[in-house]
Amino acid sequence: LVGALRRLTFGGGDPVVQLQTNFGGGKTHSMLALYHLFSGIAPTDLAGIDAVMQEAGVSTAPTARRVVLVGNKISPGNPSVKADGTVVRTLWGELAWQLGGKQAFARVAADDENATSPGDVLRELFNDYGPCLILVDEWVAYARQLHDQSDLPAGGFETQFSFAQVLTESAKLAKNCLLVISLPASDTPGHSHGDDVEVGGTRGREALDRLRNVVGRVESSWRPASAEEGFEIVRRRLFQPLSDTTQFKDRDVVARAFGEFYRTQQAEFPAECRESEYEQRIKAAYPIHPEVFDRLYTDWSTLVKFQRTRGVLRLMAAVIHSLWEKGDRNPLILPGFVAIDDPRVQSELTRYLSDNWVPVIEKDVDGPNSLPMKLDSELPNLGKFSACRRVARAIYMGSAPTTAAAHKGIEDRRVKLGCVMPGESPAVFGDALRRMAGAATYLYQDGPHYWYSTQPTVTKLAEDRAEQFKREPDKVAAELERRLKKDLASTGDFHRIHPMPQTGSDVPDDLDARLVVLGITHPYSKEAGSPAELAAKAILENRGNTPRIYRNTLVFLAADKTRLHDLDEAARKVLAWQSILADEAHLGLTTHQKAQVTQQMAAADSAATARLPETYQWLLVPAQNTPQAAVTWEALRLSGTDALAVRASKKLRTDELYLTSFAPTRLRMELDRIPLWRGHHVAVKQLVEDFARYLYLPRLKDPAVLLHAISDGVNLMVWQDAFGLADRYDETAARYLGLRGGTLVHLADAHSPALVVKPDVALKQMDAERNGSEPTGTGAGPGDNTGGGTETGNGAGDGVGIGAGGTPGTPPAAAKPKRFHGAATLDATRVGRDASKIADEVIAHLVGLMGATVTVSIEIEAQIPEGAPDHVVRTVTENSRTLKFTSQGFEKE
Repeated sequence: LVGALRRLTFGGGDPVVQLQTNFGGGKTHSMLALYHLFSGIAPTDLAGIDAVMQEAGVSTAPTARRVVLVGNKISPGNPSVKADGTVVRTLWGELAWQLGGKQAFARVAADDENATSPGDVLRELFNDYGPCLILVDEWVAYARQLHDQSDLPAGGFETQFSFAQVLTESAKLAKNCLLVISLPASDTPGHSHGDDVEVGGTRGREALDRLRNVVGRVESSWRPASAEEGFEIVRRRLFQPLSDTTQFKDRDVVARAFGEFYRTQQAEFPAECRESEYEQRIKAAYPIHPEVFDRLYTDWSTLVKFQRTRGVLRLMAAVIHSLWEKGDRNPLILPGFVAIDDPRVQSELTRYLSDNWVPVIEKDVDGPNSLPMKLDSELPNLGKFSACRRVARAIYMGSAPTTAAAHKGIEDRRVKLGCVMPGESPAVFGDALRRMAGAATYLYQDGPHYWYSTQPTVTKLAEDRAEQFKREPDKVAAELERRLKKDLASTGDFHRIHPMPQTGSDVPDDLDARLVVLGITHPYSKEAGSPAELAAKAILENRGNTPRIYRNTLVFLAADKTRLHDLDEAARKVLAWQSILADEAHLGLTTHQKAQVTQQMAAADSAATARLPETYQWLLVPAQNTPQAAVTWEALRLSGTDALAVRASKKLRTDELYLTSFAPTRLRMELDRIPLWRGHHVAVKQLVEDFARYLYLPRLKDPAVLLHAISDGVNLMVWQDAFGLADRYDETAARYLGLRGGTLVHLADAHSPALVVKPDVALKQMDAERNGSEPTGTGAGPGDNTGGGTETGNGAGDGVGIGAGGTPGTPPAAAKPKRFHGAATLDATRVGRDASKIADEVIAHLVGLMGATVTVSIEIEAQIPEGAPDHVVRTVTENSRTLKFTSQGFEKE
């Protein structure tokens, strides 16, 4: 309120404020306070505003134009007709109309009609109609209704976030405009997904993340109603304030008595109770014990329907009224004193849980026929304090809302904290706890932890087992891998698919294009450096310890991070039902239960099958625009109902990122663009290597696609638009052998030594041969033939003309080396490393030479002073024979 007054009066303060809480946290109340503050009402009519205005340094609150946009009250598909006849379709149209009526709306009318986000006109409106207060509530509820396509009057999903950015930036730049936006909390404990009920599933999660990202650039976040503030809120709403010294003295005496009790019985209660700070908490929460608030704010507030502070107020109002009616004289309200048997209290405690908790309460927690009442009546030492009843209530308050949690239950020391008062023996309540655990039908125990659960039906048993599989991620991963492999049996246009490789060494370095499906430990998200992108990059760059050569053959499929939870849950449910099916004899299931297991198993299997394509929806494609450019990653979202690999290949083909056919004219364009020519020609096998290696070239399904393109280009009647083809180049005669163009050829060998020849060079040789003369050297042009004799070319330099009189036209070129030989001694412990380096740095250059024949042999000599054991001799001999050594053997001397 102070910041709002300063902003709308002086233009200072934060222009954009985000109210961030979950259900019942006070967002709407905060907006209502702002709405009334700037309504023009006299400050004296508003309680507590004098202090706010004094702190803000203002004498009066300015009257502001107020705009209220509530997402669940505005339909994106049904335009609103105003009293003046204005038809409003979009949020920005509604904002403009509320700000200045028909006249202001006219300035955004075109954007409203076309559902396009307005630009700087918003800032102009804010300045012209300022001071103005813009309140936006339930924006996520509005945005999640929009479609990806702009087929609604309110526009598309993406347009909404463009508007959000324009709105926040305009409010920031305007003179005296305050924009207040409420978004559900998405990062508070127990609300990791922003509370799906309030957010609205996966679409709502995405909308929330996008809105928080946009608003977060300029906003000042404010989180009202913390757990500690809940003490004061409940006290103010449900109790009159302490007014005289006697009441304060009573409070201090009670707090001191409890503090001393916890310090003298340290082993019986949680560690934090012995600290003096806990005594201060008792004073702050008086007359309610802090443990009540801890359970409500820590455990019960994890239930979305509980609505945090609102839920605490509803429940405590019922509890306090029940205790007041009964004339309760206890010094504090502990969890053990919550009258769960009172219908009003029970209603508040069960309305947030499933219906089957009522029989649990009636049998094992509280009520005239409950087990605690029976034990208290049978055992006077327990009944004196209603120990079993208080223990049962404390366990219920601390465990009922967390039965689905991985770590269930409430610790025994915390149970005692919730029901023991000074002057009572904790041992009595420990005895009550043990008796309850041994006799109760619904009370579970795991070491020192206790919790209530509903009837362990087959469904409940499956849920428990599915929860247990969280601790066995290897089994879940194996199930997902099995399902992936089954789905990937349909390979689409890919020759091979590599599912869930552990490292780059699991992905061979081959010439044909393949799909690599990353495991669930490497999900994709749009944040920079996502696990999927890092894993894909590692596999792309290396195969094990060796740099990957053929990088333009891999594309990657990854799981969506936000949907991975649903897939993991579906897989765990399948495993849970499978385990129950396997244990049906041991579990003693009835016929009906067996039928239920079979039916649920089929449903779980179907759900997991459906979740797989919903989760694996991101294609990661490495790209490089030019040889000098850095490698970038393009993320493509898949859609459709086909198998994963089929969807992936369709998407890649549509975006021309994966070619199953290749036009010869496009091949010629790539030859000239990079360029890929090596002089006047390039070897077919070199082109195959180039297209498999370099990311700036089109990605081909396999070498056959390139071979067909070459064949088609040579077969063209206008082959001059493409290229020629030769068997090889004769350096002595300086001519191409087997040169053809415009004739039918068929290439099938990716390692063919044939040459793709530039069309102008090929045509020049063909014309020369057609005219009956020898062709000139094709390295750089014809030589000087002044003597009228014949010419020969060395194929690399200028042609050398020999006149009739035997006088040379130009000096002969220097002879080139024809052979190479080399030997190296390798480290016997690091042969793989050294041999790989020699292959990359030496052999690769020699193999790439036209017509070169390269032979590499390995010679091994081992001196063994102590002699080789029999098993080593046998292993080495068998392996040498398997590896086809030309000669091998051991010698005794």
